[in-house]
Amino acid sequence: MISLEAHTYTNKDGIVLESGRKLSEFQLRYHTWGNINEKRDNIVWICHALTAGSDVSLWWPDLVGSGKLFDPETHFIICANMLGGCYGSTGPLSPKPENGNPYFHNFPTLTNRDIVAAFDKLRDHLNIRQIHTLVGGSLGGQQAMEWSIVQPNLPQRLVLLATNARHSPWGIAFNESQRMAIEQDITWQLNTARAGESGLKAARSIALLSYRQYHAYAATQADAEDITDNYRAVSYQRYQGDKLVSRKFNAYTYWHLSKAMDSHNVGREREGVARALRQIQADTLIIGIDTDVLFPPEEQLELAKHIPQCEVEIIHSDYGHDGFLLEVDQISNRITKFYNDHPSRVQLT
Repeated sequence: MISLEAHTYTNKDGIVLESGRKLSEFQLRYHTWGNINEKRDNIVWICHALTAGSDVSLWWPDLVGSGKLFDPETHFIICANMLGGCYGSTGPLSPKPENGNPYFHNFPTLTNRDIVAAFDKLRDHLNIRQIHTLVGGSLGGQQAMEWSIVQPNLPQRLVLLATNARHSPWGIAFNESQRMAIEQDITWQLNTARAGESGLKAARSIALLSYRQYHAYAATQADAEDITDNYRAVSYQRYQGDKLVSRKFNAYTYWHLSKAMDSHNVGREREGVARALRQIQADTLIIGIDTDVLFPPEEQLELAKHIPQCEVEIIHSDYGHDGFLLEVDQISNRITKFYNDHPSRVQLT
């Protein structure tokens, strides 16, 4: 059996951010699964969502693994924890190179373009010239899209799930409400690793309301008898907040990555969204979720209007936005058909 391997890439040259600030050096934690074949044409790069990490087996176990859609026996699978993250990549709790103290509140603002620029430096370090399939959902889909515009000849195939070309006022409002919850935690003003922890729990509770939808809660959190307190929905919301904190996710990273999501606009300084999307050269599959209230289907249909070699499918899920993580059979079947319809156009030597 081929093992999942963890690696750390360190860049000593640093990166200049869209804000004008510079990280004088940075590192990315990434996982690989499988081996690059002789033609180097079997690489699948997966961009993770906001609170996930580079170990894709933990959050997409039914799509990635032996005998699954993305199989390490045939694919070389790579996923990097994004810049600003808290699972091994440089983020707010990382030491500053100049003095070894954590950045805490002094960590610079990031955009998806900054995160993609860091990914591309890792790609160059690994001598990856072409990607068989570039995949991303939600925030990860925003980054995969951005990368396909910056490097249009890099991915042969692009799979975007439950994402958009520009983050909506609705989505920004949800994110700001979560950051306001963090701000209300009195510890948020401190320079400590656990600053804002209680606020982060409340933020996660707010987020869940955008990830799911009315009927999902009705089906899974309804109470079986007449009660006046201790509702299942209450314990579920609290459990989700506790669970995120128990995974060592910190409020700083949540703050910065939600800001990166807000900044997403592929049309910025590119003469608009439509012109930017037309630069994508990959055969593209877009999958939307019919009950998604955070990234509603009209956003995926808008993408399909402008990406040149593109097809779109809206699948049904009772789970709202989280359907891109949970509807594995539908997603696997649809991507398999996409592969069959779009064989490789270029064979690398």
